[in-house]
Formats: sequence, structure tokens, C-alpha cells
Amino acid sequence: MSHRIEKINQLLRREISELLQCQVKDPRLGDFIAVTEVMTSPDLKYTRVYVSRIGTEEEKQEILKTLNAAANFFRKELTQSLRLKRVPELSFHWDDSIERGDRLMRLIDQVTQEKKS
Repeated sequence: MSHRIEKINQLLRREISELLQCQVKDPRLGDFIAVTEVMTSPDLKYTRVYVSRIGTEEEKQEILKTLNAAANFFRKELTQSLRLKRVPELSFHWDDSIERGDRLMRLIDQVTQEKKS
């Protein structure tokens, strides 16, 4: 990944996080959604935004549906706040790395407890 795309990813992640905290007031999204990663295509046309939040599977699906429906709003806001020639099209995806990490930690704890017994 080029240095330029890395910088754009960092910038987009920061700006989208700020928009979610300060400007988006949709009750379907809840209080805390973390933007965990942003990946922009090499041609700068598309960006995948990975989000995470603790909740049920139904809540996760509702959040993704809501965010993807609001993708044009985010893009418009980013166009106004960033100095980019072209703001990429956004698509939101779920990042389950937190759940996988938690599951791994529980398995490690389980194995440790079994060894102690």
C-alpha cells in the first residue's frame, strides 16, 4: 500500500469517526460505534469502512444497514471538510476482530485453567 493511500485511510478514519460522534444522531446506531479500519482502493474510487460495536447480531445488521443507507451523507460531509480531488464511494462492513480476540482469550484462559487442574 502506498504512503498516500495510508494517509488518506487515516484521514478518512478520523473524519468518519468524528462525524459518527458529533453529527449523526440516529437512535438505531446507539451510543458508541468504533471505526476500526478504512481501506481505500488504489484508484481512490472506493473505500471500505470497517466498524465495530458490542451488540446482538440483529443490532449489527441494523447498524450496517443504517450506515450504508447514510453513505451518501458521509461522502457529502467528507467532500466539504477534506481537500481531496475525489472523495471515494463508501461502503460499511462489520469488523468482528474484537469478538474473535475475545473468543481467543477465553480459549487461552480455558486451556490455562485445565493445565492448572
